[in-house]
Amino acid sequence: MQIYRYTHQREALLSPHAARSDQALRRKNRKPEDIRTPYSRDADRIIHTRAYTRYIDKTQVFYLIENDHITHRVIHVQLVSKIARTIGRCLRLNEDLIEAIALGHDIGHIPYGHFGESCLSALCEEHGIGKFFHNVKSVRFLDQIEDQDLTMQVLDGILCHNGETDDVRISPEPCSGWPAFDRKTEANAEGTRSGAPMTLEGCVVKFADTIAYIGRDLQDAQEVGLIHDMNNIPPECKEIFGTDNRAIIDTLIHDLLDNSDADEEGFITYSPSVEHALATLRAFSRERIYDNPKLTAEREKIRTMYRILFSTYLSDVEADHRGSKIFTEFAGSPWVNRDYVQSTPPAGLVRDFIAGMTDRYFLKRFEECVIPHRVEGSFP
Repeated sequence: MQIYRYTHQREALLSPHAARSDQALRRKNRKPEDIRTPYSRDADRIIHTRAYTRYIDKTQVFYLIENDHITHRVIHVQLVSKIARTIGRCLRLNEDLIEAIALGHDIGHIPYGHFGESCLSALCEEHGIGKFFHNVKSVRFLDQIEDQDLTMQVLDGILCHNGETDDVRISPEPCSGWPAFDRKTEANAEGTRSGAPMTLEGCVVKFADTIAYIGRDLQDAQEVGLIHDMNNIPPECKEIFGTDNRAIIDTLIHDLLDNSDADEEGFITYSPSVEHALATLRAFSRERIYDNPKLTAEREKIRTMYRILFSTYLSDVEADHRGSKIFTEFAGSPWVNRDYVQSTPPAGLVRDFIAGMTDRYFLKRFEECVIPHRVEGSFP
């Protein structure tokens, strides 16, 4: 067929370290491949999931702030995809694979960002189901809950995307098959990050994640009044990166392209000076933004909200209260894989229901749990 010949010819021009379509591995192979490449098809499958649509109202960094001009999770994912594909194009890597990994990499993020993740993780440990990690949850949403039958290369890139302190020099680490991938996922679920992505494309997305947020968070912090302007960043960072998000992105991409190798050894890296300046900028952002008392002031209330929601829905599952939202809008919904529901303990169902919520939906469910219901006029 002509389309397959064209795909083969096009991919023959890629780097020797790029992932090819004929290397794609699916767990189930329920449907034959079509005119799209396997990785392009994965990107489409991700976009059409319920989990992807919920990016629209998930916190990136700044929760409980009414401002339409700061970054939400959906914008961040688009930025990662664009930056990663730009890098991949220059290195002659597989842009379809890069796009799919980038679009799915934050599916598992939950209400109120990384702080929400710490709240839910503590509750999971209390109930004997281990810790919570958003990268593992991203994989489980796509592979088990919505059962999208994505390729291993995409799921692996999603699993291995996080851990910014690893952004030094990364080379792909092969994964021998689905049993090895499942062991890798379980190791991550237990808190042990098990090495680099299996593809150079996954390595690129890992770096692009940082490039997308590091300057954008500073820009948003200025928008909401946590920093006066970008001139406040450390002198070393100003000297190397400049003083706006555009310059930071431009510098990081160019440095990455100048120092990475996709033709011979196959690795992604920054220069030592940029790597050091980036670590300094992360430390500055941690102090001035992420741990800023203005941002963290409501954290104990959020922690209480998580505890109340978890307890409420756990009671509903254990009592088999089929009218509860956890059944009507999650565990009993036709888009949720039946095998997943039957094999997941009650606390696990609660964890995954809450993890899939947007910030607005989380607040609405909390209000239902704590605010008495008023009857208008007469009882129905």
